[in-house]
Amino acid sequence: MSNEELRLVAVNGCLGYGFDADSLAAGVEARPDVIGADAGSTDPGPYYLGSGQSLVRPAQIRRDLGLALTKARAAKVPLIVGSAGMGGGEPNLQIFKRILLEIARAEGLHFKLATIHSEIDKERVLSALRSGGITPMADVPELSERDVRESERIVGQMGTEPFAKALDAGADVVLTGRSCDTAIYAALPIARGFDPGLALHLAKIMECGAQCAIPLAPNDSLLGTIRRDHFLVRPLSRQRVCTPDSVAAHTMYEQGNPHILYEPEGEVDLTGADFEQVDAQTVRVSGSRFIPTRRLRIKLEGARLAGFRAFTLAGIRDRTVIANLPVIEETVRAAVRRNLGGVAESDYRLGFRYYGRDAVLGALEPERDRVPHEVGALVEAIGRSQEIADHVLSLARSSLLHCPFPGRKTTAGNLAFPASPSDTSAGAVYEFSVYHLMDVDDPCELFPMELETV
Repeated sequence: MSNEELRLVAVNGCLGYGFDADSLAAGVEARPDVIGADAGSTDPGPYYLGSGQSLVRPAQIRRDLGLALTKARAAKVPLIVGSAGMGGGEPNLQIFKRILLEIARAEGLHFKLATIHSEIDKERVLSALRSGGITPMADVPELSERDVRESERIVGQMGTEPFAKALDAGADVVLTGRSCDTAIYAALPIARGFDPGLALHLAKIMECGAQCAIPLAPNDSLLGTIRRDHFLVRPLSRQRVCTPDSVAAHTMYEQGNPHILYEPEGEVDLTGADFEQVDAQTVRVSGSRFIPTRRLRIKLEGARLAGFRAFTLAGIRDRTVIANLPVIEETVRAAVRRNLGGVAESDYRLGFRYYGRDAVLGALEPERDRVPHEVGALVEAIGRSQEIADHVLSLARSSLLHCPFPGRKTTAGNLAFPASPSDTSAGAVYEFSVYHLMDVDDPCELFPMELETV
């Protein structure tokens, strides 16, 4: 490990999405100081936090983690995995840890493992709420005690300090619950005295693997090298290149403000950042400026059960039917209300999406009045119980199939179903109940760590 340079390898953008094994091998040949991988996100929605399940299947995790772990141990460099198991809750983390230990046993590996937990006791959150230490994220309502108590689980999103603490304790493998993507890659450089602005900016680019390269691919590996006044990024596949445009574009990925990165440690001002091509594959970045936070806050994420889902998917290829969908939809809603037989309207929700017309943007769709030749209809019912959801969907599907409309000339059905049975009982539905910032005095206080020898 050099005092003037650190090298970091990102396995890919999400562990379990796959990557080219040759790319990771090339990264190891570059003699990195750490190998990292993100393994979770809120992108797939609140279900995985609420249910404790992983979006990525165990076989996918086993393949990617097995390659990353064996390569890291052979090279004798730390392996860091953030947001293990997707949602960051304790069940998510334990799914991932179980697979890790299975791989270690099968491969005969020996190492020191740091497991950092991110699930937070509800009473801790309620205490902060009562003392005024909770702030909503943008466009999020104020948090209530009911929101907290109804949450299946609540996690905090850790920054760099818990990672650095684990590495300082001699961990060979660091496995965490919910974490900032950037913390995976910025922790070691910041702990070793490199510029936090450069470290966090580099980490922002590395969090999605080779997605900053062309052709973009979150399922491939990336090499980052940080020095005292700049950093370098290079894809580890010879089939990809980084350009100033591609790296700058990824800097703005998922950012509400293209000039500022917001992290628990502070802000990174990008207005002076410079992106320069230094060879066919590599981009040099300099000029990122760090602004320390004046108020240490940790983002909280919580999910609660919202009901149970049933849905059906069907095609419509008749412009007269498509043109009359608003009328048909209201007729169907009325028929469902009329025929439910004792089920209160408060016990269910019924939704319609028409792919090919306005399913993505809804009322904001600028071409909503254009009548396409074909649409896909997704009919969804969410009920207080699975039985209610199934009942509502069955009524809605049969009503939509046979619903009359102005100008109808046939007695044929309105829908074409791609599968039989047409209806799917999809199980539990979760919604975000907590999406707020909590004041803390210590960046590690919410994230207990355990060390063990594997």
